[in-house]
Amino acid sequence: MYSGISSHIPSGGNMQGARMSDGGTETEDQQRLRFMVELEFVQCLANPNYLNFLAQRGYFKDQAFINYLKYLLYWKEPDYARYLKYPMCLYFLDLLQYEHFRREVVNAQCTKFIDDQQILLWQHYTRRRTRLLQSQVGTHNSVGIGGVMAGQQPIPTGGSTPIQSGQGGQTPNQTMTRKT
Repeated sequence: MYSGISSHIPSGGNMQGARMSDGGTETEDQQRLRFMVELEFVQCLANPNYLNFLAQRGYFKDQAFINYLKYLLYWKEPDYARYLKYPMCLYFLDLLQYEHFRREVVNAQCTKFIDDQQILLWQHYTRRRTRLLQSQVGTHNSVGIGGVMAGQQPIPTGGSTPIQSGQGGQTPNQTMTRKT
């Protein structure tokens, strides 16, 4: 899934020229591995049950972990966000910057509520998206290319005569005749 990712790691971001703890710089393989690990972790943040798991084990009380969450905000940049399959993770990453949210997500009822709301959002979005696509298909069926009503062929311009079906190397869909 992430093959060839090293050529896609954005330049100038947090990944390039990263320092290792021993003072050296990361190799390309190390950068690729870190990119994939951080991508996977950030996307896990889209799961409220995983957030609850982290909270119950005290990760959100560890200042080093909170700093790491702050560091991960670079995923909001378009060069990085385009790799995310679950963009909801960015919303939760933002919420995790607030101590109040970190305290509340330890509560199973709160997590269940967030999970339910997330599912409702997805269901609403899916229904709304389906209706939008159906209305676009309906519009395309009634108005074809060039604004011509369905079932009619465009009238040629430039004073030329209508092209009969099968002439000029055109397919039947491309022929131009007047419908009377």
